[in-house]
Amino acid sequence: MRKRLLPMLLTCLLPAVTRAQQSDSLVLRQLADEVLRNSTAYENLRVLTKTIGGRLAGSPQMPKAEQWGVNALKAAGADTVYLQECMVPHWVRGAKEEARIVSKLRDFVPPLNVLALGNSVGTGNPGITAPVLEVASFEDLEAKKDQVKGKIIFYNYHFKPEFVKTFYSYGDAVKYRGQGASRAAKYGAVAVIVRSMSHGAFNFPHTGAMAYDPAYPKIPAVAIGLQDADRLSNRLKKDNSAKIFLRTNCEMLPDTIGHNVVGEIRGSKYPDQFITVGGHLDSWDVAEGAHDDGAGCVQSIEVLRAFKAAGVKPTRTIRVVLFANEENGTRGGKKYAELAKQRNEKHILALESDAGGFTPRGFTSTMDPEKKAKMKSWRPLLEPYGLYDFNEEGGGTDIGPLHQALGTPMAELSPDSQRYFDIHHAVNDVFEAVNKRELELGAFSMAGFIYLVDLYF
Repeated sequence: MRKRLLPMLLTCLLPAVTRAQQSDSLVLRQLADEVLRNSTAYENLRVLTKTIGGRLAGSPQMPKAEQWGVNALKAAGADTVYLQECMVPHWVRGAKEEARIVSKLRDFVPPLNVLALGNSVGTGNPGITAPVLEVASFEDLEAKKDQVKGKIIFYNYHFKPEFVKTFYSYGDAVKYRGQGASRAAKYGAVAVIVRSMSHGAFNFPHTGAMAYDPAYPKIPAVAIGLQDADRLSNRLKKDNSAKIFLRTNCEMLPDTIGHNVVGEIRGSKYPDQFITVGGHLDSWDVAEGAHDDGAGCVQSIEVLRAFKAAGVKPTRTIRVVLFANEENGTRGGKKYAELAKQRNEKHILALESDAGGFTPRGFTSTMDPEKKAKMKSWRPLLEPYGLYDFNEEGGGTDIGPLHQALGTPMAELSPDSQRYFDIHHAVNDVFEAVNKRELELGAFSMAGFIYLVDLYF
């Protein structure tokens, strides 16, 4: 009898599963059509980048970007829009950096293309002239520690090309930007030059945040373009007595007030449960911050707009957050997590887009195995839109504090990464570098993912 009942039971269950999949597929198609036909993401990005531009925390552009975010969320149809205040660092670059080789060789040597690293101290107006010591790694620095005193340390650590996913190259190399100054100051260095975090073919230096170890003196730190890094290395091979003149004018001012910009669609069934989706509103001062992270901001706003326009009513509250100060302090993400914990909020998932507006491939995530398996089960629904990669661990910088504070599952849109580090933190991260179609596909990918999370998590 039991053997006869099992096939009958399966026959009863299978049509229901199929109907659910068909229903989800129809809603995903509805959201995709809305985004791909009517998206405002590209125009929102144009306004953000071309009328405001670089918007580092504490800069005059910061409050302009916050107001842009408020207006864009209201225009997208948010039920509620508000600001979350937080204190943010206020680092200023000052006058353009100068760097040149001082050599006994008589040939003409053009100036080196450098950018001060974020949070670095400056050299002061007189600048610094000192011998250069090239090192290939921290291990090489340790081996040469007796030669370091009084010198400018040149970290010539190359981005590893063998990683197919280039964020692994970045993760491998970024310690030289973050820790390089203090590691060199420990042995008496007067400044550091760091090979840019890129494997691009350009000579644009890539800035980014660094931090000081309070145990050692603060010394100036700059990034150098790849072609000039090679040129400097070759010069040192010919003339190991060559010096560098370096002048930077950056400084850290007192903290100032910034804001997370928040917009919500109220949940129809569980309004006190939250699904967060966001990107960071700040960017480095040297470019327009189009891919990093204007793209993530406009994609997150588009999620909200698409739900509203398509008439898809989430059961949980979808909260779009444009985070403050990701680049050189992560104060916005920390404040968001702090307030969520204080209010005892229930967070179902946090999703971030901060890997550029390129063609979406899937999602990285950090969550319990049961939810991970559920997420992977959505692949047949999402694969028709080019989404197939759901295996990698990960999550965004701004949602990491929420994950740590509340254990909230987190995920990040994972676009194709091959071009990202051509423009990351560099002057060429501009609106023109963003492809409209790719940007919109990423926005739909996030909307579709959020729709499924709302139903099944």
